[in-house]
Amino acid sequence: MSAGTDPAMGEAAGFWQEFLPADPGPPRGPWTDRYPAAMPDGSRLVLPLRDFGDLAVTGLIANQASFAVCRRLAGWMAEAARPLGAEAVVGLPTLGHVFGPLVAEALGHRNWVAPGYSRKRWYDEALSVPVASSTAPGERRMWLDPRLLPRLAGRRVLLVDDVISTGSSALAGLALLRLAGVVPVGLCVAMAQGDRWLAGWDAAVPVAAAYATPLFRREGTAWVPRPESVPVAVTLPAGQGAAPPPEERPPGQSA
Repeated sequence: MSAGTDPAMGEAAGFWQEFLPADPGPPRGPWTDRYPAAMPDGSRLVLPLRDFGDLAVTGLIANQASFAVCRRLAGWMAEAARPLGAEAVVGLPTLGHVFGPLVAEALGHRNWVAPGYSRKRWYDEALSVPVASSTAPGERRMWLDPRLLPRLAGRRVLLVDDVISTGSSALAGLALLRLAGVVPVGLCVAMAQGDRWLAGWDAAVPVAAAYATPLFRREGTAWVPRPESVPVAVTLPAGQGAAPPPEERPPGQSA
């Protein structure tokens, strides 16, 4: 099936509002403006494709997703990250704040830590780092409230974000934690988006995710998944294993 003709993928309710029933086999393309990403239980979450010229990526805006979708994603995130034995969760701004408290609660924690982009009167410049992301490229500073340092001291800390794409936001999070004297036990995200982040990532910090998606290359007016770009160096929920490569149809063959 093609994304442009399947009524089940209509935008009436918007993206990220519900999961589609399980569909055996990998998603088939080419795709035009959306992609049904496989979830750990076999269901599909339809994601928009973001056009970057010769490259497209899947999009997830967590604060526009339904509560039900966020809860299920957070549950899978917690399942993937549980082996890391985290004792504290730090959720990165802005959209990591959607999943930070949900993952912390799912792991049995009583609270979480939320760095932010606004500075309070008592904040210390020494606990801040510059940050730019693929979705908000303008540079700003991320701050950590010094009053929350006791929640992190001597504990196994898990960094949480919505997506890892280029890795810039997550690397800023690692830098901020270093200023607090913390080396996290890992990063946990809802979506590992392709493999562009791998080259600059600290291999000593494992990455866990609810699901992973490939990058896409242009083919005429459509997009074709690049199976080799699925990030295999990511821990997914138990039983899912490495993300299966998407099926790619021969050029010119309809889906």
